[in-house]
Amino acid sequence: MGSNSDYNPFTMNNPLNPEEFRRQGHMIIDFLADYYHNIQNYPVLSQVEPGYLKKNLPSFAPFGPEPIETILQDIKQHIIPGITHWQSPTFFAFFPSSGSTAGFMGEMLSTGLNVVGFNWLSSPAATELESTVMDWLGQELKLPKEFLFTGQGGGVMLGTTCEAILATLVAARDRKLNLIGRDKIGKLVVYGSDQTHCAVQKAAHIAGFDPKNFRAVKTSRSNSYSLQPQSLLKTVQNDLRNGLVPCFLCATVGTTSTTAVDPVGALCHVAKEYGMWVHIDGAYAGSACICPEFRSLIDGVEDADSFSLNAHKWFLTNLDCCCLWVKDPNSLIRSLSTNPSYLHNNASESKGVVDYKDWQITLSRRFRALKVWMVLRSYGVSNLRNFLRSHVEMAKTFEEMVKKDKRFEIVVPRNLAMVCFRLKPLGVVDSDANEMNKKLLDSVNESGRVYMSPAMVEGMFVIRCAVGATLTQEEHVIMAWNVLQEHANAILNDH
Repeated sequence: MGSNSDYNPFTMNNPLNPEEFRRQGHMIIDFLADYYHNIQNYPVLSQVEPGYLKKNLPSFAPFGPEPIETILQDIKQHIIPGITHWQSPTFFAFFPSSGSTAGFMGEMLSTGLNVVGFNWLSSPAATELESTVMDWLGQELKLPKEFLFTGQGGGVMLGTTCEAILATLVAARDRKLNLIGRDKIGKLVVYGSDQTHCAVQKAAHIAGFDPKNFRAVKTSRSNSYSLQPQSLLKTVQNDLRNGLVPCFLCATVGTTSTTAVDPVGALCHVAKEYGMWVHIDGAYAGSACICPEFRSLIDGVEDADSFSLNAHKWFLTNLDCCCLWVKDPNSLIRSLSTNPSYLHNNASESKGVVDYKDWQITLSRRFRALKVWMVLRSYGVSNLRNFLRSHVEMAKTFEEMVKKDKRFEIVVPRNLAMVCFRLKPLGVVDSDANEMNKKLLDSVNESGRVYMSPAMVEGMFVIRCAVGATLTQEEHVIMAWNVLQEHANAILNDH
């Protein structure tokens, strides 16, 4: 890292000098444009060893200022090699984190304006745009009017699904304890399936539920790992016999391991019988429901209490942005509101405005609505639908290629744009198949050409191919399959 004693970015003691901001801003945009232009040339999965960066950076912060040119050079030399390139067209791991020009520009505007919109007064436009955009998006998802501001509900933009689950879980807890007494928290039970995201168990722990009272109801391959209503009912009835109190159910539309889709309507029917709060976690698959042909995935949502999706996963909205809708905002507000004297103002006291600080865990909040608004306006619903459909079609192409190779098997039927598969040649037992697939995945990922991630499902080591990066085209999907076959050939020849 270099230094330049004559350099001083703080012209006239102003760290936000507009001309210097303009100069450096252009340089950073050019840097990122070049990065995206060349992204395919980088190994998708970072190839560095743990601790690599500590060896390359000084032990102490610089005493004097350094020029942006020097800093950008260090980013190129030291930071980029340590990046796993989520925007690479051959990134097929986890779930997508799709970005876009509109998403980036919205993020840049939000960061540039740098407002802290905790209540209406702190930036009226931030609150009102968020309320408007949440209704726009809710209408495109065909959510019942009870979830919209135009009904009695409403929506809020949080950072992640983890926050959405914690906020709704706290509201569900308090609603139930108000009925049975605050001292009965040890009796409350939270339900999900063994495929439900770990965020639910973590949120239950943070919210004070007894760790023994989290139920991961078993699913099976015969039902494509979806949570079956009869299994939920049996578990609930057993808890009731033991003097426990059902409180919260998280049903998932597109689980992380296999994109399993829980039957929302039937599960709501069971949960409502016992007074549970039902949250629908559509973190990945929810975005696809703006397409009429995929809307059936959330049929039954009208009987749920809350629904969320991550716009930063598959909706061209740069990280972070989780959209949460609730039928009864007052449930959130009663549990999460704070009203210190230093936040008092006439608008809030009029009860005629939304103060989003009372809909979330934190006080401070970012102006996330700007980027979703820009994505919706820049691309329009029709293009967003086609973007989602194109990834589903590419996943179908990948699935068909896997099916044609008899050494592989599709573990569960494909949902949307993720294919779960494994190498399973005839005569190979499951324990050997697991080792073989782990070796295959490690080998493919270490090549730097493709990145996929695994899941363990009923003791099976499964490889997940999630199509969803913004830059991915069919040629990248075909190339990924060719790479898998090459590495599978090498492993089977050694076997």
